[in-house]
Amino acid sequence: MSESDFPPEPTPAAAQAAIAEEFAFFGDWAERYQYLIDLGRKLPAMPAELRTEEHRLHGCQSMVWIAASGDAARLDFLAASDSSIVSGLVYLALRVYSGRSAVEILATTPDYIAAIGLSKHLSPTRSNGLAALLGFIQDRARAALAAAGG
Repeated sequence: MSESDFPPEPTPAAAQAAIAEEFAFFGDWAERYQYLIDLGRKLPAMPAELRTEEHRLHGCQSMVWIAASGDAARLDFLAASDSSIVSGLVYLALRVYSGRSAVEILATTPDYIAAIGLSKHLSPTRSNGLAALLGFIQDRARAALAAAGG
């Protein structure tokens, strides 16, 4: 999947519904974790020059880098992690939020987390990291809206 193909669904709601449907296919968490790892491999490549301390997401036990571009009309996120499961979590978040307007981002609650059972199956450190990732995305959306005078 190239960056221009991201996100694959037209709306955040459609992305969350597709995620829930895909995860419902798997019978147990071993299969779901493997699917998360597979999804992480689909993340658009993040250039090495963006994998710097400036773009490092703090609050994650794993190394995660994220960069935002765009404006209130469309925000795009590039991210990478040194952990295969975390890469899958990043992929899911970007699938829901990247390529969306700031208004869409702020109006979208990450319901997919509970819908697929992630909230019950993530370690506390991964849960904290996911919260930090979602917080970063929302902060960038708020900043983009403020810059646009909204």
